[in-house]
Amino acid sequence: MDTHKAAITGVVLVGIILSLMLSKVGADAVLLAGLVALLLLGVIDVKTALSGFSNEGMATVGALFVVSAALRQTGAMSRLAGVLLGRAQSVRGTLLRMTLPVAALSSVLNNTPIVAALTPAVTEWARRRQLPASKFLIPLSYATILGGTITVIGTSTNLVVVGLIEKNLATSPGLRHLGIFDIAGVGLPTAILGCLAIVALGPKLLPDRRPAVSKDDDPRVYSTELMLQEGSPLAGRSIEEAGLRNLPGAFLAELHRGEVVLGAVEPTTRLAAGDRLVFVGPREAVMDLLRLPGLVSAPDSGHVKERDDERILIEAVVAPQSPLLGRTIREGNFRSTYNAVVAAVARAGERLPGKIGDIELQLGDVLLLEAAPSWIEAWRDRPDFYLTSAVEDSAAFRHSKAPLALIILALMVLAAATELSTMFQASVVAAVALIATGCVAGSEARRSVEWSTLVSIAAAFGIGEGIRLSGADQALAQLIVQAGASTPVLALVAFYVGTAFLTELITNNAAAALMFPFALSIAASLGVSPMPFAVAVMFAASASFATPIGYQTNLMVYGPGGYRFTDFLRLGLPLQVIVGIVTLTTIPWFFPF
Repeated sequence: MDTHKAAITGVVLVGIILSLMLSKVGADAVLLAGLVALLLLGVIDVKTALSGFSNEGMATVGALFVVSAALRQTGAMSRLAGVLLGRAQSVRGTLLRMTLPVAALSSVLNNTPIVAALTPAVTEWARRRQLPASKFLIPLSYATILGGTITVIGTSTNLVVVGLIEKNLATSPGLRHLGIFDIAGVGLPTAILGCLAIVALGPKLLPDRRPAVSKDDDPRVYSTELMLQEGSPLAGRSIEEAGLRNLPGAFLAELHRGEVVLGAVEPTTRLAAGDRLVFVGPREAVMDLLRLPGLVSAPDSGHVKERDDERILIEAVVAPQSPLLGRTIREGNFRSTYNAVVAAVARAGERLPGKIGDIELQLGDVLLLEAAPSWIEAWRDRPDFYLTSAVEDSAAFRHSKAPLALIILALMVLAAATELSTMFQASVVAAVALIATGCVAGSEARRSVEWSTLVSIAAAFGIGEGIRLSGADQALAQLIVQAGASTPVLALVAFYVGTAFLTELITNNAAAALMFPFALSIAASLGVSPMPFAVAVMFAASASFATPIGYQTNLMVYGPGGYRFTDFLRLGLPLQVIVGIVTLTTIPWFFPF
């Protein structure tokens, strides 16, 4: 161990943690600055500094962003999130519905793809119900971590420890082979009580990170008319059951059924094929409506019956020289003239009565158009419109591709779970397959990659290597061992706490690999079985709740949730205490000294 380098590393690490806690600078910038500091101060070389950027874990997350985009664009994850999260009677009830099933899923599946797939779906679900996503994304990450402790295949950390046990079976008496469910006696109560703790404490301790002004905020109110197709899955459902009362800021103004017009539609009203629905609301609500299966544009409003997957939404303002002035959308033959269709109209934020095809256009009307991406360039310099711009993330859902996307996802998980391939190989093949089959367009796949998250993960890997190479981790581990090895119980407590603390600073797999030899040496010095200590390594190395940098899934939700470093401390520290008490109580029962 190089004492000088270990001291420098400790100072840099303290600086990183304080910066994450106290500053508003992004985690990617802080972690990258810490990595550069270790490089410039001679703790690590260039090869080590760049090692995180070529790490399979970082590349795997990048591929999973593409998989997640495909699941989002086919609408598959939105449906799953809707079933999983329900109709949001309360934040606490929603957390209960989410955490326990996610934990169960994570017990047999890798937690990284679960978080990658569900993060955008949960965010979209929260937006639709005007709830802060920050109340749900940390619990999503924590639930996958807790679920991973139920079986030996639940996390890569467990597999690392199992591999170390197998390697030392011949040389360390007392070690034994672990079957897939052998740790469930400890993991199941830990996961259940941990999830219940999240449900009890989360609503109070998690922040409301709604921005004062969001990039999605739009003061304009649009009017749009849609029709229920024959065979629509929404037919026969009530307005409330169909989710048409849960759009952010929007409301159903009228329902046209034949010659009957209902102006005050009750939430219990049952929908029927052929119903025409007039909605009023912001742009995001119109986007959500256009993505619902079986709900299409009303045919006499100048719309196509089904929206092309390649078309996007474009905002255009009617200009003074436009030939549309004083004419209705139908009279102007809008679709044939402009090769676009009017999805909605906004006029000075006021409700426009009547059918959308009958709206007589005026100067300054804002039209929400469905058109090919090339439409903007074609009409940008024409006198008909001005201020034309594409609406971000407005591509239609590819509902017909949802079953194919789910099959590819299942094959990816199966290949990784059965070790037919590594998670990296499986995720890359799945991403390529999803693009090749049209589940997600190449342009959407590129936009889906969150580079700030990848930089954070890569920098965290490099910093972890710096801690290891400088010997700072060994110094800390030795201090832990010396702190409380007088009796088996005290030694187990000290060992667990020390490993949990270490895993907050370096990756969980690195913490497990580092602490396992100490588990064997402590057991040998006390003359007891090493199994309680080996199992403690599994659970303590996975118990990364107090910081975003110790566990990959925490970093994955850090940006989307708009979190600060201290947000993880507020819920993570109490959860860590609860999980520690449950784990340390149950380990001696199932793995006696």
